[in-house]
Amino acid sequence: MNERAPLVRVEGLTKGYGSGATRVDVLSELEMEVDEGALVAVVGPSGVGKSTLLHVVGLLDRPEAGSLMLAGREMGRLDGDERARLRNQLIGFVFQHHYLLDELDAVDNVALPLRIAGRAASQARSRGRELLEAVGLEARAHHFPDQLSGGEQQRVAVARALAMKPRLLLADEPTGNLDRGNADQVFQLVRELHLLEGLTSIIVTHNEEMAHRCDRVFRLAPAGQSSGYVS
Repeated sequence: MNERAPLVRVEGLTKGYGSGATRVDVLSELEMEVDEGALVAVVGPSGVGKSTLLHVVGLLDRPEAGSLMLAGREMGRLDGDERARLRNQLIGFVFQHHYLLDELDAVDNVALPLRIAGRAASQARSRGRELLEAVGLEARAHHFPDQLSGGEQQRVAVARALAMKPRLLLADEPTGNLDRGNADQVFQLVRELHLLEGLTSIIVTHNEEMAHRCDRVFRLAPAGQSSGYVS
């Protein structure tokens, strides 16, 4: 018996771009559930809508039809301010590119979401140092992005995603720009932090080996074909 409740529930999700003859259907009546505490990989061919799915689940975009439930709340009923507030409180994002600010050192990059949320500088930096230690970069706290390797930059980005103590982590090809060694390290780090921080995590990846190290794999198929869990 599964005792964990879904943190994410998608029902009949439809999303496309354009209209008429130029319309492209990306997601069509998609169904997906992610239990609280699960680590789920989303795989599928390029252009199938993996990033679109993350943007919808992450409240960065709205579906054209269907329902999205996060933590038991229907997202379609929320206005823009409510969605932004919930996104900041509930969700952490990691993208393929680290998107660190060049003018800030590592600890201030990690602390930035807390500063934007109005937290005191001392509190924000304390959380930043805690997370840099968790990702093995405490000695690099005052290094700037151009003084860090690609793998280190992405580890800072992972730490930043956890600054607000989110319940849901969304990672879009977080190892896509890294060599195999750094990719393995970053993926293992995400797995460890997933457990340490008590996260629910959805990771988009082209790497089948990494995908099958997750709890479940959701294979996203082109619109009109069947998508679903394969393990």
